[in-house]
Amino acid sequence: MYQAIPYSASRAWPAAMATAAEAAAAAGGRGGTGEEEVRRAVAECPVVVVGRGGCCLSHVVKRLLQGLGVNPAVHEVAGEAELAGVVADGEVSLPAVFVGGRFLGGLDRLMAVHISGELVPILKDAGALWL
Repeated sequence: MYQAIPYSASRAWPAAMATAAEAAAAAGGRGGTGEEEVRRAVAECPVVVVGRGGCCLSHVVKRLLQGLGVNPAVHEVAGEAELAGVVADGEVSLPAVFVGGRFLGGLDRLMAVHISGELVPILKDAGALWL
């Protein structure tokens, strides 16, 4: 028989429940700042989704791209501050989508481009689709 685990807001989360970003920060990361890691991921992969760990909007972006046949790289960050130097034109909201090394936008922009029929040609030009 299963037994319920009592919940207490005053209790800290167990170390096993820490996110990957927190674990990397605690371990010293890869020797670079979050901004440098995002720049590296954008330069190396044709499609990158940058978002918070466990964010439902990041999941929607990822599933939309996978439905089109794209396997995006997903990079988890702690907040928008890590994207400030990567995107030059103003404020950025998470999740942020980069295609072909350029900032495409967030979920709203991705959906608008998809509905208008412009997303597939953009993905083909970036080398993410071979259809």
